[in-house]
Amino acid sequence: MTKTISHIGQYVLLMQKALIRPPKGPVFRKQLVTEINNLGLDSAGIVAIISVFMGMVVTIQTAYNIDSPLIPVSMVGFTARQSVILEFAPTIISLILAGKVGSRIASEIGTMRVTEQIDALEVMGVNSANFLIFPKIIASILFNPVLIMLSILMSLLGGYLVALFTSLYTPTDYVTGLRFSFDGFTVYYAMIKTIVFAFIIASVSGFQGYYIKGGALEVGHASTRAVVQSSIMIILFNLILTQLLLT
Repeated sequence: MTKTISHIGQYVLLMQKALIRPPKGPVFRKQLVTEINNLGLDSAGIVAIISVFMGMVVTIQTAYNIDSPLIPVSMVGFTARQSVILEFAPTIISLILAGKVGSRIASEIGTMRVTEQIDALEVMGVNSANFLIFPKIIASILFNPVLIMLSILMSLLGGYLVALFTSLYTPTDYVTGLRFSFDGFTVYYAMIKTIVFAFIIASVSGFQGYYIKGGALEVGHASTRAVVQSSIMIILFNLILTQLLLT
């Protein structure tokens, strides 16, 4: 318990050090573009592929379970839309990004720590936490919503492909369900969760890499802890945000 409280305190102090205005705007903007490319654009492919198959599975399972003549077939599209927007895209994709992006952040910063590059920055008078972690947090907050919107679109496209290549339901029924009783707040809710999850992934992973001690073996351990702790925090805050925003 004492160790946990100590780590929470270290995390808060690190965020206080990292989340300040960068002293050199042009340098920060250059780093931000680099991090958007490394953490965001590089993840677009895997997000799109997983989302297409996720949408296909959701619609097939929904169609399989709708076996009552009293329930219109168009409810497949409606159920898929609600499931994807409210839960699957923001939460499942964020968990995947916690594994892909979180491990990359932790290993990158951890390697800089064990090779004494962070110490060199500190000797030169550079705020290393702000220089290394802040651009990653901002890049994640800016680009993760784009990835989630891509995930939503590709998931719904996956459901449409099922309609085209199977006889479970028709494309017309699917599109009718997608358009039925749409509430824009669901997208707003998904974006709020995405931004919170993006901050968790970047900050927790940065924390794990920043305070690493040892060598290459510890870098691997730090990456693992970053993924595990980010995933746990995402699940916890998913429950908290759902309770706050939907009840």
